[in-house]
Amino acid sequence: MLRPSVSIPRRGRGPLWRDPAVRALFFQVLLLAMVLGAIGFLIHNTMANLDARGIRTGFEFLDRRAGFPVSQTLIDYSSNTSTYGRTFLVGLANTLLVSALGIVAATIIGFLVGLARLSPNWLLARLAGAYVEIFRNIPLLLQILFWYFAVLRTLPSPRQSLSLLDSFYLNVRGLIMPAPEAQAGFMATPLALAAAVVGVIALVIIARRRQAATGQQWPVLPLSLLLLIGLPLATFWMTGAPLEWSTPELSGFNFRGGMQVLPELVALWLALSIYTAAFIAETVRSGIQSVPHGQTEAARSLSLPGRLTMRRIVIPQAMRVMVPQVTNQYLNLIKNSSLATAIGYPDLVAVFAGTTLNQTGQAIEVMTMTMLVYLSISLIVSALMNLYNARMSLKER
Repeated sequence: MLRPSVSIPRRGRGPLWRDPAVRALFFQVLLLAMVLGAIGFLIHNTMANLDARGIRTGFEFLDRRAGFPVSQTLIDYSSNTSTYGRTFLVGLANTLLVSALGIVAATIIGFLVGLARLSPNWLLARLAGAYVEIFRNIPLLLQILFWYFAVLRTLPSPRQSLSLLDSFYLNVRGLIMPAPEAQAGFMATPLALAAAVVGVIALVIIARRRQAATGQQWPVLPLSLLLLIGLPLATFWMTGAPLEWSTPELSGFNFRGGMQVLPELVALWLALSIYTAAFIAETVRSGIQSVPHGQTEAARSLSLPGRLTMRRIVIPQAMRVMVPQVTNQYLNLIKNSSLATAIGYPDLVAVFAGTTLNQTGQAIEVMTMTMLVYLSISLIVSALMNLYNARMSLKER
């Protein structure tokens, strides 16, 4: 028996304002328009106020002569001929220097202190705990001032310098040491070092693949040290040792020759390293404790030594937890380096956002460039650490 077909009428689409997708798109476009309108209003208002006060805008000031000295320059700089654009590069180089030195030192100190906190030695663990609790709870600015005024500024004058081997002198003006002076043909040595680094990377990759395929290990560490030391050293001697040393000599009330490490750099480096290391130490401790205890028990059941267990089993797994937190500490260290202006270290903030801004009056341009520099450095460091974290993450088969 055939049943009559019944047609179900289709419902209409309805008004667009009832469609959730359309409403979401509308509000997003509206919010974007409001943000762009606010930005446009601020820019127009700022430009109008600058024109009313006769303040010129633009980056032409970067080509004008600076006319002020800088106490530490890693690149060629002269107060008589260099421009404000050059002061930007000088300050940037000094910022990158103290940031790189601080990251290296903070990583080493923090890793060692973090391991010490988990040591079975009661005294060592308590000392490491005291280090963390003391230095991470004292404001960084106070630590910078302490190292600079209470420690380094109490050193003797140049005439009463603390001497080591009649070549290294420590006084209130910093550390004076012999300075290397490259001669013709010296560039072959750093090129050989770069080639050695590439060779070590290739050696590590080949050794890992061979171990994965055959289970046999190569003596990677001795071969790497031999390559890193032997190749540049052999190149250096084959090119006739093209390197001379300028030794410092006391002349009047100061030293001539050699190179000088400013006390401002030392104080800032010590404070940044010690302060950041306290946070990294806690990150290392928490990362190691996050590894399941069954991993270490399995290693002991296989009679693996404690050091090998820590190096091959615990640390690789803990790194997946530690890397994101350590990245945050690296970024904090880079941004905290701007406190250098408190003791007169010529970083980007002191030289460019300080002296250059006061002399030119180009506040918008100078501060925009300074902020973009710190933003760019932070993004680059974050991207590199994210790449490393991706390599360390677990890969599902």
